[in-house]
Amino acid sequence: MGNRGMEELIPLVNRLQDALSNVGQNCSLHLPQIAVVGGQSAGKSSVLENFVGRDFLPRGSGIVTRRPLILQLLSANTEYGEFFHCKGKKFTDFNDICKEIEAETRRVTGSNKGISPVPISLRIYSPHVLNLTLVDLPGITKVPVGDQPADIEYQIRDMIMQFICKENCLILAVTPANTDLANSDALKLAKDVDPQGQRTIGVITKLDLMDEGTDARQILENRLLPLRRGYIGVVNRSQKDIDGKKDIKAALLAEKNFFLSHPAYKHMAENMGTPYLQRTLNQQLTNHIRDTLPAFRSLLQSQLLALNKEAEEYRQYSPDDPARRTKIMLQSVQRLAVDFEKLIEGSGDKVDTVNLSGGARINRIFHERFPYELVKIESDESKLRREINYAIRNIHGVRTGLFTPDMAFEAIVKKQMSRLKGPCIQFVEMVSQELINTVSQCINELRSFPKLQNETERIVTTEIREQESKCRDQVLLLIDIQLAYINTKHEDFIGFTNAQQTYNQSNKKTVAGTAGNHGVAPPSRLIVIRKGWLTISNIGIMKGGAKEYWFILSAESLSWFKDDEEKEKKYMLPLDNLKLRDVEKGFMSSKFVFAIFNTELRNVYKDYKCLELACDSQEELDSWKASLLQAGVYPERVTVDGQGNGAPENFTDPQLERQVETIRNLVESYMSIIYKTIKDLMPKTVMHLMINNVKEFISSELLAQLYALGECSALMDESPEQQRHREEVLRQHAALKEALDVIGKFSTSTCTTPLPPPVDSSWIQPPSPTLPKKSPTSGRPTVRGHAPSAPRVPTHNASPSTDGLHQLARQHHRAPPSVPRRQPPAIPNVK
Repeated sequence: MGNRGMEELIPLVNRLQDALSNVGQNCSLHLPQIAVVGGQSAGKSSVLENFVGRDFLPRGSGIVTRRPLILQLLSANTEYGEFFHCKGKKFTDFNDICKEIEAETRRVTGSNKGISPVPISLRIYSPHVLNLTLVDLPGITKVPVGDQPADIEYQIRDMIMQFICKENCLILAVTPANTDLANSDALKLAKDVDPQGQRTIGVITKLDLMDEGTDARQILENRLLPLRRGYIGVVNRSQKDIDGKKDIKAALLAEKNFFLSHPAYKHMAENMGTPYLQRTLNQQLTNHIRDTLPAFRSLLQSQLLALNKEAEEYRQYSPDDPARRTKIMLQSVQRLAVDFEKLIEGSGDKVDTVNLSGGARINRIFHERFPYELVKIESDESKLRREINYAIRNIHGVRTGLFTPDMAFEAIVKKQMSRLKGPCIQFVEMVSQELINTVSQCINELRSFPKLQNETERIVTTEIREQESKCRDQVLLLIDIQLAYINTKHEDFIGFTNAQQTYNQSNKKTVAGTAGNHGVAPPSRLIVIRKGWLTISNIGIMKGGAKEYWFILSAESLSWFKDDEEKEKKYMLPLDNLKLRDVEKGFMSSKFVFAIFNTELRNVYKDYKCLELACDSQEELDSWKASLLQAGVYPERVTVDGQGNGAPENFTDPQLERQVETIRNLVESYMSIIYKTIKDLMPKTVMHLMINNVKEFISSELLAQLYALGECSALMDESPEQQRHREEVLRQHAALKEALDVIGKFSTSTCTTPLPPPVDSSWIQPPSPTLPKKSPTSGRPTVRGHAPSAPRVPTHNASPSTDGLHQLARQHHRAPPSVPRRQPPAIPNVK
């Protein structure tokens, strides 16, 4: 059957499969194996038992094989079995193997005919077997029984497809001789994933149960319903033989006598039967491994290369060496400082292309969140005028004032400035939280040493909180400094005279429209502020439902288009009298929503009073709000006034109205200076007192505080997960290296049989529901012409063949097969 090296390749693949399972990769290399596919009670389990020569598989009516069984047969001097889930335990009694399979099946699937794709791995050593790796799959069934779901047929089909769609899997399609071969489920599934027939081997069972006067000669000669690799016939024990405990050796002898004595099969008896099938599968699996060896070796080499660096580090690692522990702690803290600085200052390596992180999120707080929070605290026009009115009148008391009082201006300005404390404190807290999140992201790299990770996180978080407290005090001090002295001599302050002139000009102003510029907006108002995708979420289903559009925000309008090519404009909404409000996120929605509405209660879009716009993230929502703020669309203000929430007070005194308007202009001018100052100073203060100090602490003070704990050795204790990971990496690296060493010694000039030429397999069609099934031997079958017979195993060494290499080259250029899925039937409602 070929040279010794190739005969040892199948056991090597089995050892590699176990090694990969040990390190949790679960056969990620798609190792070569043979999948046994067939209908329920087609005789699949009997074929496998004949290979072993023992009764070891569960028996019964209906679906018996309810989990895939990966069966590894290895030639050895002694006879026993081992389960992957019972490592180290040898089963010498094959009845115990049967009981263990049943118990393990019930453990996962229950006792009422349920199925599961989780495989059972069984290895059998015996002097009576040839090296093979087979997968016994559940039989294809049509009708659910017990607690099986209504789509049991499609679940089983999908499970089978997960195995046979892999290019490295040979398909053993088992079909009983007393059924219609043209409607074989096994052959149809094989045709779905292997249309060229390069991986499919046909097996005909129950030849002794055919009607008297009929035979399957033309099928076995591959002349009727041909397959590229042909068919092999076997005769299994009948249920009567099994119940009577007929020995498998006696059954194999009876099978041999059946083929030798049957007039239709005696001329090909040497190419029939279980022993010949076993030799053929061994040879073809060996050839298949040989043909896929170059690609298999490349995959092993790529995985080994990926593990080399990590395995080398773990190989040199000594957990109990104090010097190495100290060195690793020093390197870990230094790497933490570098990673933290890169996240804050920005870096070109390891850039996150999915989410904002570190310094980018803090920058968004500086220039989007904080300005937006400042605008939210501004009082609306009516409330501001009412406060100025009350201040002026209360200052004058019982007298009628002739001049505008300065004290009213100062009182209103100080009240406005005091409101800045809330947003400023919130600003400091937001930056502090982002620093903690950034540190946690960096410290996560220390998860291999949980004690070091916890202590580092505790020390750095404590430092951030201390710096936050100092920064908060400094921010409050800045506001108190502004409150201490109202500088009316500031160069940007309009002053009393200019405030009165502004009032006089506003009274003389008439509605001039846009006549001066012929209706064309100034160039500054045509500048595009922002572009992006938004979803209009409040349009009803009857009118098209929520839909995504490409929005363009300019200084005077909000337009949206069908797509980002900006050719088909859907609508242009002027920004006049528009404001925005927050919309609560829906329970089942993943979108972040805000609304735009008209302050004069006019329709914003068609017959909608407001327009609800949705985006995908909080960062995008904040950015759109900041852009709308820049365009002059301010957030809705919530007025809390205990003295009156009605309409603005009508001024009956022209002198009082003039004084209110003058102070309003003065307050607006001075507060604009304060806003500019606060927006400029706050990021600088936070950057100096918090961010820079935390960076300096991590780079220069953290290591000293860790040493001060006096538990340096204990800090570097590995986590159990890290220990297991290191051991798994070393085991996997050793297994891959061993596999490559052994594969490198193999000679690919093994005895092989060229793949037969293609045949016409168009006869494999789905069964028609209107036509009755016919036996393939009933009547006079139509002969489709001679096709190559099943490949025979030679008994002497042949010359090296290059056909397998040409086949491999063809395989590399063939697209991988997809897994066909069928729509499962509806599950009936039980009332």
